[in-house]
Amino acid sequence: MIGGGSWATALTKILSENGARVGWWLRSKDDVQHLRSTRHNRRYLSSVAFDLTRVVPSTDLEEVVKEADWLVLAVPAAFVQSALDKLDRDALKNKRIISAIKGMIPGKNVLVTDYVAERFRLPHTQLGIVAGPCHAEEVALEKQSYLTIGSPDHQLAEDFSLLLRNRYVKAHPMADLDGIEYFAVMKNIIALTCGIAHGLGYGDNFQAVLVSNAVQEMRRFVHAMNPQPRDLSGSAYLGDLLVTAYSQFSRNRTFGSMIGRGYSVKSAQLEMNMVAEGYYAVKSIYELNKELKVPMPIATAAYHILYEKISPAVEIEILKEKFR
Repeated sequence: MIGGGSWATALTKILSENGARVGWWLRSKDDVQHLRSTRHNRRYLSSVAFDLTRVVPSTDLEEVVKEADWLVLAVPAAFVQSALDKLDRDALKNKRIISAIKGMIPGKNVLVTDYVAERFRLPHTQLGIVAGPCHAEEVALEKQSYLTIGSPDHQLAEDFSLLLRNRYVKAHPMADLDGIEYFAVMKNIIALTCGIAHGLGYGDNFQAVLVSNAVQEMRRFVHAMNPQPRDLSGSAYLGDLLVTAYSQFSRNRTFGSMIGRGYSVKSAQLEMNMVAEGYYAVKSIYELNKELKVPMPIATAAYHILYEKISPAVEIEILKEKFR
């Protein structure tokens, strides 16, 4: 497990309680020491207690990777390069890699799985993504959750699904790696925009129209990037969008709500002390769409607000005239 955030913590809980031995890389020596002495991650989901005969926290990334059959990436997308670029290009040669990151590599504007495949010279059949409506806080509370493992290799997806399934987690494989990953990136942009609207005082009626228009926008973009038949009403697509757009646990919605209430980007980031992937995703998707020229009024509005500092009230006023 690469990463020490809430989703990394929740996945480590699931995997270790299902019997897997999890080498857990965290950047901070203090965090590792705290886990070793108390069995808790002091920063995220601190109520979860770990069995240290199955969970081995470490700051030695090379050693954690060397000992693993599977590698789960659960750091924010903005930190993927700084974490993984320390590794030799052949370090992941015989590993199966799962991305638990719903973001893109800033600056490069590529999916995390595409970056890993290129950086470590891997076929996409060694890669997968875990997605679906799965807030870490609810997983920690053992609320019923449904996960989708997307990979072009059915056996890889099914094998990782088996590692996750338990009393409160259902998991199933799906072949649409790119579609699921792009949708996971874009739903954060939509949730952020929903948060902005909420912060401005718009109600549930407008939020529902925003989300329904967002589904159409996301369909257009994903089809332009990776055209193939896909049922976007599935939980890996629509389900993930809905939970992120509406849930109290959604950091992207929370971040957007703060922007709508008048916070600057910097002050919202400092107060949250968590990464809202949608902030970085907005720029990546906007820049990718410069060539595609897909009609994307919601993502464009979010970009104008976050990166061009246009008034949220003005931008949402313009946006609402484009909805039907």
